[in-house]
Amino acid sequence: MPDPVETTTPDGVDYGWVMQVTFVLTILIGAPIVALLSTSAELPTWGSRAEFAIRVGAVIWLFVSISVFLYAKRAQR
Repeated sequence: MPDPVETTTPDGVDYGWVMQVTFVLTILIGAPIVALLSTSAELPTWGSRAEFAIRVGAVIWLFVSISVFLYAKRAQR
């Protein structure tokens, strides 16, 4: 059997895993939060709805990404 062409031994945090988990958790956590918060905001047009979702989603994404990175960093030890 031939030897593998490439092998990796990543040192440090696996950023691919962090990005994938951040993506999934942002959707799972963020969608209900955006929907819940949108009930109390006046959003008359589709543009205002999209802007609201982007603004709230960005804050949620930032919180989730930092949390996942810190978890990965701590679990690495």
